[in-house]
Amino acid sequence: MATSAKTSGSALKGGEFVIRTTDPQSVFIPEEFSEEHRMMADMAHEFLEQHVDPILDRIDAMEPGLMPSLLDKAGELGMLGVSIPEEYGGFGKDFITGMLMTEVLGAGHSFSVAMAAHTGIGTLPILYFGTAEQKAKYLPKLATGEWKGSYCLTEPGSGSDALAAKTKAVLSADGKHYILNGQKMWITNAGFADVFTVFAQVDGDKFTGFIVEKGYEGLSLGEEEHKMGIKGSSTRQVFFSDCKVPVENVLGEIGKGHLIAFNILNIGRAKLAVAALGGAKQVASQSVDYANTRQQFKLPIAKFGAIKHKLAEQAIRIYALESAIYRVSNLIENKEQDLMQSGVSFEKALLGGAEEYAVECAILKVAGSEVLDFVVDEGVQIYGGYGYSADFPMDRSYRDSRINRIFEGTNEINRLLAVDMILKRAMKGELDLMGPAMAVQKELMSIPDFGSSDQKLFDEENKAIANMKKSILMTAGAAVQKYMMTLAKEQEILMRIADMAIDTYMAESILLRVQKLVSIKGEEACSLEIDMVRVYLNDALDRLSVNGRNAINAMAEGDEQRMMLMGLKRFSKMAPVNTIECRRRIAKKLIEENKYCF
Repeated sequence: MATSAKTSGSALKGGEFVIRTTDPQSVFIPEEFSEEHRMMADMAHEFLEQHVDPILDRIDAMEPGLMPSLLDKAGELGMLGVSIPEEYGGFGKDFITGMLMTEVLGAGHSFSVAMAAHTGIGTLPILYFGTAEQKAKYLPKLATGEWKGSYCLTEPGSGSDALAAKTKAVLSADGKHYILNGQKMWITNAGFADVFTVFAQVDGDKFTGFIVEKGYEGLSLGEEEHKMGIKGSSTRQVFFSDCKVPVENVLGEIGKGHLIAFNILNIGRAKLAVAALGGAKQVASQSVDYANTRQQFKLPIAKFGAIKHKLAEQAIRIYALESAIYRVSNLIENKEQDLMQSGVSFEKALLGGAEEYAVECAILKVAGSEVLDFVVDEGVQIYGGYGYSADFPMDRSYRDSRINRIFEGTNEINRLLAVDMILKRAMKGELDLMGPAMAVQKELMSIPDFGSSDQKLFDEENKAIANMKKSILMTAGAAVQKYMMTLAKEQEILMRIADMAIDTYMAESILLRVQKLVSIKGEEACSLEIDMVRVYLNDALDRLSVNGRNAINAMAEGDEQRMMLMGLKRFSKMAPVNTIECRRRIAKKLIEENKYCF
């Protein structure tokens, strides 16, 4: 298999993108997928085409036994065991392969939710935190699909505040069982799962994970929930009434359940983003195809500028998201390899990779779910009245998309988390934010550097990215200075800073990808990709300017405010871009190919 790109010099640590530059040659780009990567993706694509797409209505109607039988078929092909080591009956493939499979299957609506819940939160807690005996017992059956997995975290009173769970676990008098009492809700795959990872409070305050089998006495299920979208995904309440769980089924350590919950969420967020990417690509292709066939005023609507704008914008946002996703996937994979080479176990290495880049996983989750929502919304608009009809594909895509901004931590929580994690790492001395923030302060006092007139390709864009990072440091630095220990309460300001960071990460990711692509294919062959970079960066700078201004106006006044606003204006400048022409050129290519083709 083609190996992933190795970072030259020392790899960027999690959250470090705010203060360091990245060499374009060090990033992994989708154009570098190996033959094996592509074969795995083709297998997943064929599976959807043959087994899922023709029966989407039956899946949504929750035909009894249908979803588990689809998971069985996926298990027969080895698709459930892609990330499980060979010793437990899986394929033991690398992180990028797992992400690519998830991307392709992301176009499978409710099936992709069931699949992701089984292979992700249903299986990984046991893989990462299980004892040797637990792994040997459960993983082979989860890898084939003989047993289906589920994950019980959320409760009626604890959603975003997951650690406030009230489900109790008490050790039995003979010390052989934990007795569980409580209820969980919104539990994906609950209707047919055989194995549940359940979180409960031992002795009232020790948040702990347990492996609970379907057949255990005292476990019962509520009715299927009725939902706005992902109607084919089984979601039920799970009740525990004096449920007896053998002590050997404690997962991880007593009181350390938060480590399982948070670490699994890191990976879940990256996986959600890449599944959203797969869904977005499908909707973009359907949008182009419809625009080419739908006639109004005796012309296909693809001929109209307003539609071209929409098609191009769908593609630009998808391309930027894809660039960021595989950039992070490669960082996680390299971190895993480094940890394993230093003697860390396979499981701990996998966890360590996702933990290191938890900031980036939170960014991807927000970006992925919001790009999909945007693309689907525009898809409905391109279809017009037919977009609103349940007989056309946009209806299902629109409804199914909306949940992504809520689960795996709401986008609001993830925005706050991303900034919080960066600041905490700085306080621990893991990230040097102080030095660069002071340098920006100094720069505000100095005469602006107007650069040289002798500019090479991407000089302007690289400078813009550097300035976006300065804007973040200036704004976040001022917020830390003003609010200090009460900063966490200033959610509105933190959300603005988070959006500045997300826009910067996405813009930098698409720029790095296209710089690397140009070094491989040449400038001429990448003219449309260069168009995409310029449009994305132009619009990201506009958004950054608005977010920065709102944050500054909320926390500064007088001379300080004026100086920071001047700095922001300086940092969000770029040479003018004819975004209309760029989008027309991108749309022309999409229309010719009749699909998303980047």
